[in-house]
Order: sequence, then structure tokens, then C-alpha cells
Amino acid sequence: MKFSERKGLKKVSEVIQLDSMNSDLRNSLWNAFDVALWSTYEFVLTRYGEPKIVAFGKCLWFHYFKQPIDSMPDRGHQILDKIRDYFFKCEWYEVYDFIESTIDNLRILEEWSLEDSFRDLVNTVLEKELAGYRVIENVVTQITDEQEIETLTEALEDNRFSGVTNHLKRALELLSNREHPDYRNSIKESISAVESMAKSIVKKPKADLEAALKVLEGSGKIHGALKAGFSNLYGYTSDEGGIRHAMLEEPDLSLSDAKFFLVSCSAFINYLKSKL
Repeated sequence: MKFSERKGLKKVSEVIQLDSMNSDLRNSLWNAFDVALWSTYEFVLTRYGEPKIVAFGKCLWFHYFKQPIDSMPDRGHQILDKIRDYFFKCEWYEVYDFIESTIDNLRILEEWSLEDSFRDLVNTVLEKELAGYRVIENVVTQITDEQEIETLTEALEDNRFSGVTNHLKRALELLSNREHPDYRNSIKESISAVESMAKSIVKKPKADLEAALKVLEGSGKIHGALKAGFSNLYGYTSDEGGIRHAMLEEPDLSLSDAKFFLVSCSAFINYLKSKL
């Protein structure tokens, strides 16, 4: 993980890639093409008297590039050179167009096993590189929206409460570690950020989140239903009474779990700041 990412010096929009694509993501997606398609034994086999890469190329030239098929190179390695040149020069959103087209063309060629392995590997890359998209039902689908990015950015860039900001930055750091993401502790840091914010508002540094929320409710700063909701989230992630084992000891916590807590807690922190 890069220094700028560990220290929270990169913008959220650069960590969670929604309207852009950094070189790590683009390179990794190309590698997914290579591993799942170009370098496979199946892809170099002959189909209807020609290598499958040639049949695939014809589909691309016809349906995606919309160029005369007779302008396509004759040899497989030359076809791949053309595809590679396009892939690394095209816009970030065109990479996703190309992924969808590739899946469509694999279906046209009835390459079901290649389609499945390619889609699965692409999704693995998208998750690891924190792209805001996944291939769902063979369509590249947005799973992170602009509002979530804005919510995180607003919370992270407000340095009036250093403890709160540090917890949120740590939560983002743990979530966005490409090699060893720690979703469990990211969730705990997100909740700790809310607790730090609540304690700061009620000026009770030794209070826990439950006690601070009660004070906020009593003073009319938050509605009882909202207080109950975050009390439940706190209980869900607390070490007290063994409740922690209900969620934080689950072996299959995912990016979705950690992102939900980070976005939800950031939104609640922004809400609490509006009550100052």
C-alpha cells in the first residue's frame, strides 16, 4: 500500500475508483484478459478451420470496433497487438465497454467456460482494486455512487475533530489495502469514529457511544429512532457482552460490509456536525 494511501493523503475518489481508472486497475484488467483468455489453451485451438482468436477478432471488428473485417490482421498475435494497443489508449469507461463486448462475443462463440472464468477474474480484480463496478448478469454495473464518495470526502476532509478524522482515515486504509484488506478492523474504526464524534459533542471524553447517544437524544439533537439505530450498530460491533462475536468474528466479512459501515458512519458524523 502506498504511503499516500496509508496516510489518507489521496482523495477518496482516487482510492475508490468511480470516474477514473488508475494504471494498477487497467494493468490488472488486462492481465485478467491475458490469464482468462489470450493465454489459455482453449483460445488458441482451431474453430471452424481457424484459431479461436481469429473468430473472436472478427466478432470484435464486426460488433465493437465496427470496422471492415477484411481490415483485421490475419495472424493471431497481430490481432492481439491491435487489441492491446486499443486497450491501453482508450478512455477508462471504454475499458468497461470492451469488457462487456468481450463477454457478448464469448457468448456468440458459445465459449461458456471461458466466459465464466473471465467474468469471475474481472470481478476479482475490480474488488481488489476498489473499483466502483462489478460485472453482474454480464453487464458492468455501478455499485458505488457519487453521493457515497461525497459523504466520505466531506467527513475525511473536515479536520476540526482530529480523533474522528484519524479513525475514518484508518478505516479507509484498512478497507483499501490491496494486498491485505482488514474489513473487521475497518468496521471497528468506523464505529470508533462515530463514538469519538458523539463524545466530543456531549463533552464527555470517558463516555461510550451508547451513553453519548443517550445524552444527544435527551438534548433533542438526534431523534430516538436514529439513536436506536446507531446503538444497535454499536452493539453489533461491541466487545461487550459477547455481542462482538455475532458479527466481527464472522469469517466472511466482505468489502461490502466494511464499505457500508464506513459510508453510514461518515454520513452520521456529518449529520452530528450539522448539530453543532
